[in-house]
Parts: sequence; structure tokens; C-alpha cells
Amino acid sequence: MANSRKKIAVIGAGNVGATCAFVLAQKKLGDIVLLDIYEGFAKGKALDMSQNGQVLNYDGSLTGTSNYEDIAGADVVVVTSGFPRQPGMTREDLIAKNASIVKQVGEGIKQHAPDSILVMVTNPLDLMTYHMQKVTGFPANRVCGQAGVLDSARMTHFVADAVGCSEEDVQAMVLGGHGDTMVPLPRFTTVGGIAITHLLDEDTIEAICQRTASGGGEIVKLLERGSAFYAPGSAAAIMAEAVLMDRKRLIPASAYLTGEYGLDDVYIGVPVILGASGIERIIQLELSNEELSSLQKSGNFYKTQLTELLGY
Repeated sequence: MANSRKKIAVIGAGNVGATCAFVLAQKKLGDIVLLDIYEGFAKGKALDMSQNGQVLNYDGSLTGTSNYEDIAGADVVVVTSGFPRQPGMTREDLIAKNASIVKQVGEGIKQHAPDSILVMVTNPLDLMTYHMQKVTGFPANRVCGQAGVLDSARMTHFVADAVGCSEEDVQAMVLGGHGDTMVPLPRFTTVGGIAITHLLDEDTIEAICQRTASGGGEIVKLLERGSAFYAPGSAAAIMAEAVLMDRKRLIPASAYLTGEYGLDDVYIGVPVILGASGIERIIQLELSNEELSSLQKSGNFYKTQLTELLGY
């Protein structure tokens, strides 16, 4: 296999992590290590996927472990560990529980995969990505959060549905925090290059934006036990692929801002170029006053939470 020497570690073998590993295997991106505190859980899922190698035409190794030594040499580490949301819970309710998990995971990564690029999926996404960067001490460009790819994918689905077109022709842009303060941008959301503001009426667009912002909550409510995993796991795999293959994808992701969009010392969803060195560039869009104000409100909400709940 051409890329067999690439190595990807997925921390957390729950639904999101396992889905991510499965999509990575289908994309034939390299050797995959699935790590979980429950060793049998990681090994069982890895073995199950490995036995699908012939069907997927996948020749890379897929292993499970509970030992951080096994992630040594990973090019990319996708972090999905943490408690999932339960019905009635906000992503923010998870903060205390997941902060201690991220600290343990971060220390393991720092020790055994110090040159890796991290894709964070653990919720509350923007806060945990910031926390992980502080725990590892990695340069901020090497720690990014998977949010915008998922939120944009959700918006894409709703737009395609409303327009009655192929999802392939829709490009959605969603910025801000991965939560209720997210900022869908209809002006920058297009179908075949045409902004949806030319294709759909205001009420329909507003309804799509609302449904996108509560997209995860809608699934939590329907499932009753657990939260979304197919779309989040696949979205994380797409980001890992962008790094491994140096694809220079222009996608929204949670990135560390140092003055862009009037925000500083906070991780928040913005458009970035994602390639071999992680976040290679932050794209600054010309936002309207209302759009910029929504993005800054989202960023400042997380800044307050970083101070009040995580002590930064």
C-alpha cells in the first residue's frame, strides 16, 4: 500500500472513534491504532474491522490497545474520548467530566506522539481543543477541532433537501462554536456556485440555520441513548486525511485565534487551510456587522467559559 507507513491513532473506541477508524480504513490512509481505556473494547472493534480487510481491499494494520506506547510515531491523532451527551444535556454540561479525560489523553500523546497533529472531537469541542493545546504545549497550528466540517455537512444536507439538488453541489459554511452559538453563513453557502440567498426564501434559510445549530441535539433526542457518531466520525476522518495527504483543504475548523475576527486567545470555528503541518492558514472573510458580531459573541462565550469553568 502506497501510504502504508502513515500511522493514525484514534483515541476512544466508542461509536465516534470506531466510525472514524472505519472510514480511515476505507480510505486506505495507513495503519490505524484504536486506543481505549477498556482494552478489550478497542481490540474487539479493531479485530472486527480487520476481518473486513478483504471486503474493503484494505492492507494496512488495524490494532486495538490501552497502552499509549502503541501510538508512538503517529502522524495524526484523532481524540474522541469522553462522555457523550445524554438527552437534556448541553455540550457545556460535559466540561468537568471531559476536562480530566483530555488531560490524561494529552499527557499520553505528549509523551508518546510528540510530533503528531491532533484532531479533537471531544465535547465541548472548542473548550476541549483549547485545553488539549495547553496540556500538550503543542504549537497551536498542530491542534485543531472538528466542528465546522460536521456542522457544514449538516447544513449541506438540509440545503440540498430544501433546494431539491444533489448534496455534492452544495458548499456550506458554518463558523463559530460547536454548540448553540454557532454561526451558519447563508451568504457563503452555495449550490453550484450560487448563494442560497438567491435560491431559497428568508424563512426557509432561517429554519435551516436553526436546525443546523441544534443538529446534534435533534439526534440526541431521537436516539435517547447517546449522540451522533456517523457524521462526526466521518468528518474527523476527512480532517485526518487532509493532514496525511497534505490536501490543503479549505474547511471550517476550530482554530486558535490571535486577533483574527477581533478575537484573541480562544479556539473557535473559522475557515482554514488544513494540510501536512496542520492549520496552515486562517482565512479572514469579509463579514457583515451582524455576522461578525455573532462570531465574536460565540468566541466571547467560550472565553468566559474557559475562565469560569476551566480556570484559564
